This record gives sequence, C-alpha cells and structure tokens, in this order.
Amino acid sequence: MTMFLIIAVAIALQIFLTSRKLSPFLSLLVVAIPMGLALGMSPEELLKTIDNGVGSTLAGLALVIVLGAILGKVLEESGAAEKIANTLIARFGEKNIQWALLLTGFLVGIPLYFNAGFIILLPLIFSLARRTGLPILYLAIPTVASLSTTHCFLPPHPGPVILVNAFGADMGKTLLYGMVMAIPAVVIAGPFLGRRMQVINPPMLDLFASNTGHKELPGAWSSFLIALSPVLLISVSVLADALLPEGAARTALLFLGNPTIALLISTLAAFWWLGWRRGASLETQTRWLNAAIAGIAVILLIITAGGVFKQVLVDSGVGAQIAALSETWQMPPLIFAWLATAILRVMIGSATVAVITAAGIVGPLIATTGASPELMVLAVGAGSVFGSHVNDSAFWMFKEFFNLSMKQTFASWTVMETTISIVGLAGVLLL
Repeated sequence: MTMFLIIAVAIALQIFLTSRKLSPFLSLLVVAIPMGLALGMSPEELLKTIDNGVGSTLAGLALVIVLGAILGKVLEESGAAEKIANTLIARFGEKNIQWALLLTGFLVGIPLYFNAGFIILLPLIFSLARRTGLPILYLAIPTVASLSTTHCFLPPHPGPVILVNAFGADMGKTLLYGMVMAIPAVVIAGPFLGRRMQVINPPMLDLFASNTGHKELPGAWSSFLIALSPVLLISVSVLADALLPEGAARTALLFLGNPTIALLISTLAAFWWLGWRRGASLETQTRWLNAAIAGIAVILLIITAGGVFKQVLVDSGVGAQIAALSETWQMPPLIFAWLATAILRVMIGSATVAVITAAGIVGPLIATTGASPELMVLAVGAGSVFGSHVNDSAFWMFKEFFNLSMKQTFASWTVMETTISIVGLAGVLLL
C-alpha cells in the first residue's frame, strides 16, 4: 500500500504544481526524482532511468513531431490547409463535420501510431476550427478518439499484435471483433462526447496560423495528396510487410513507410510542390521551418519530461507489485484482464507497457478458464486506455497543443480515454 500512496501523492503534487502555473516541464522532473527515491530507487538507478526516459521518448517522438509540425506549417502557409478545410465543409457541411473528422481519424489511425496520426491531423483540426469558428474540442475529440480507438483495438498496432502473439489468438478474428467494438466506442467517445465538450473552448495557439491571405489556393487533389502522403506511404509499407516476400522491393517499401521517413518525404514534397513551385523562395520556406520548430519546442520538452515520469514508474517495479497483488483477486477472466490492465495503465502511464505487463499476468488464464484468446486481447486493449493522466505523454500532447488547463484536460482527454475503455469492456462482454 505504501507504493500506491507514494504514487498518489506524486500525482497530486504534479497536478497542484501545474495548476499553480509552474511549467509542466519543470514540475514533472521535480516530482519524478523524489518519487523515484521514495519508491526505493538508488540515485545511480534513478539517473539511468532519467536518461532512459528521455531517450525512449525522444527516439519515438522527436523527429515525428518536428517533421509533422513543419509539414503542417507548409500546408497552412501555402493555403493547402484552407483548401482541405473548404473542401470538407463543402462535401459534408458544417453540421456533419464531426463525422468527416471521425472517418478521417479512423482511416489515418489504422496504419499509423497514435503520436504520428495526432501530429499529422493537427493542422486539419486547427484550420477547420479557424474556418468554421467552431470550438476546437468539438472538432478534436472525434479525431483523437478515432486514433486512440484504433491504437488499442486493431492490429497492426503494437499492443494488439503483442497480445495476439502472447495469447495465441487468431489475427483475423481479433481484427474483426476489434472493428465491431471500435465503431460504437469511437461514435460514443467521438461526436457524442465532442458535442458535450464544446463548452470547453480555450483560446487557440498560433500554431499552423498564417498571417498572409491566400489569393489563390492550391488544388484540392494536391492538397489532400500531400497532407495524407505520410498515411499512404505507411499504409503501403503495412501491406508490403504482410503480402510481399523478402527482397529489395519489400525492404524499400518498409523503409519508405517508416513514420519518420514518410514524414520527411512528405515535407520535402510539400516544400517543392506547395512552396517552390508556387513561387515561395528558399528564404521564405526556411522562415516557415524555423517558425514551426519554435512553435513546438516547449511542447516537445514537456512530452519528454512526461516520458521521464513514466520511466520512473516502470523501472521502480510498479508492474511487478500489481502482478503480485493480482494473485489474490477472484473474478471472471475477461473482467480481470481489463481491470489488471487498467490499474497498470493508471499507475505506469504507458499503454504499451501496461499491455506487455498484463500479457504476462493474464495469459495463463486462457488455458485454465477456456476464455477466448481474441476477447482477452480486446479486454486488455480496452484496459490499456483507461484513465490517462499526468504520467502519460499523450495527456501532455493533448493539453499543450490545445492550450488546455489541467482541469480541462482531465474533463476532456481523460474522460474520452476512459469512455473508450469502458465501452470497449462492454463490447467484450457482449461478444
């Protein structure tokens, strides 16, 4: 119980410091270090954990966020983002714009990791909010709910794939059941919640905002093609991985479909097609690049500090403690799988780490209880998005990019993630 008390105090302190306007970058580090010492880590272990937390977070996010921000800036400055927004409004109408974003987020979320999809779709959310005057969360929640739902339920995302292999589940059945569950989850946590959260309407940041009027917008096809080219490249690599034999073509497509490489290619294409080809000088394009990087520098640091906070929890043995406690619990296997993963998620922060840890805890139940391996995969996946808060880097991404207070982030992001988790559990039990 001491461990749970230490973590609860650390989380409460983090919330308090952030609410007092201390930079989350500093407060996360200030809280994470004494928390690690209180949990029994030696100073040497703690220093190594801090380095690992920074490295693991930046390794997966830094270039993706920076390149995504640059691509978004080029789309905005060139008028392509405005063209995309105009086209979506014309096709769907302002009344149905949430459904357009839900569908876009779902299609983008199937091949893309959450972080990459979030960064790629940010310019679209901002441009639509400016174009329509609608509250930013009214548009953001359906988009982000789609990305989160596909991340926790659908292969080829790492969590479901790890679980399919660990539980011996059938990949096709898991994908089919996951799609059945994802649809109601994303509708309830997306447009339904988004309409109720439009009262949370913070001032928008100047990200992806152009100060110049666009006399002539680029074409709709080229705008959509360049904006979605990272998704297309990654989708092709997923198909190549599944269908092509070993060889040069498969290797090349997998390389081009890496999120960092795909974003780099798309950014260079945007600079040429939407910038140079339409008369923007190299000096002007460099100015766009510098403005994009400056706009997300602080956000990147906050996300990195969140990674340190998460790593301290992982390396201090929280997962092992919860695994030991689980031996005394007696409940139906699907509910137990969801609950154990949900507790791991709340305590550790990382959905993927919670999934990996839960796989070892609940895997033996499949043989002893005869539970469906596919439904166990989805129960763990549903638990992995429960109650996201300050120890989750995605929490800070959502908070900082949409300029929310701590209270507003809990009332929007945490509620959305928890809704997906609970609807997912209900879907598992119904199936």
